[in-house]
Amino acid sequence: MTVNLGYACINMTLQKQKITCNRGMIKRTFQAKGIAYASELALSNVTALKKIIEWNNANDISVYRMTSCLFPWFSEYDIFDMPDIDAIADVMAEAGKIAMDAGQRLSFHPGPFNCLGSRNESVVNKTIAELDAHATQMDLMGLPVSPQAKINIHIGGAYGEHDKALARFCNNYKRLAPSTQARLTVENDDRESMFSTKMLYDGVSKHIGVPIVFDSHHHDLGPQDLDYHDAFHLARQTWLDRGVKQQCHHSNSRKKYEDPSCKAQAHSDWYYTAFEAYGKDVDVVLECKKKEVALFKYREDFQKKILTAA
Repeated sequence: MTVNLGYACINMTLQKQKITCNRGMIKRTFQAKGIAYASELALSNVTALKKIIEWNNANDISVYRMTSCLFPWFSEYDIFDMPDIDAIADVMAEAGKIAMDAGQRLSFHPGPFNCLGSRNESVVNKTIAELDAHATQMDLMGLPVSPQAKINIHIGGAYGEHDKALARFCNNYKRLAPSTQARLTVENDDRESMFSTKMLYDGVSKHIGVPIVFDSHHHDLGPQDLDYHDAFHLARQTWLDRGVKQQCHHSNSRKKYEDPSCKAQAHSDWYYTAFEAYGKDVDVVLECKKKEVALFKYREDFQKKILTAA
């Protein structure tokens, strides 16, 4: 059994050295400085991304979620119009090759405003553009056109009518670019009013073959129509159907373990429980706030539990 651990976006160790890949600007600055400044920031961001990928390799981290902020305000322009696009593309290709050569699995998790299940056509159109732009960035990096390099989102848009939202999602999925469709995954929600793993399986995966990212923390807070064991394995089947190693998310509740005043959905700084993988091969993105620092502590505290789970 192989369980690979990763983290999301910010590398706190490198951030202390001012190496960060989410340099951005407020809308007013973008309006004043335009695409030229966005291009400058994007080049800085992808250069930092390359350094993070190299650092991950050096520290035996083979799963990493990239930030969606590599290109500031990219919804406002075509990235191929950037004055630095040739240099940006070269660095992204180098970063992707470094990751691929080392077997480092990269992914995106665009923000919650992306909603293919929305009743609002404007929201759907913006979501399609946003998701396709993420796929273009992965294409520039030479990453697999499959859920191996996943673009993960939530369904959204339930409005108390889950079946209709799921149907809208499936219909709007067909409007995505092929390279986006091939990478798309969906994730169970952390509220009882939203979507469970079973709902995603019945409403999406059975119809369009999109894999389900099982989130352990969300499972604890979402609809309780399956227990943990069955939800994990149902999600797992959607990856096996695509011939790709399963990827999951794991975190703990900040409210439960660190700060009772927080919402239950908030992620803790550290980990207090191990991810139960039932002895299966799985990649796990650890989502707590201390990022790679918490990953190292997790290895010390829980790695043996994961490796010996049965």
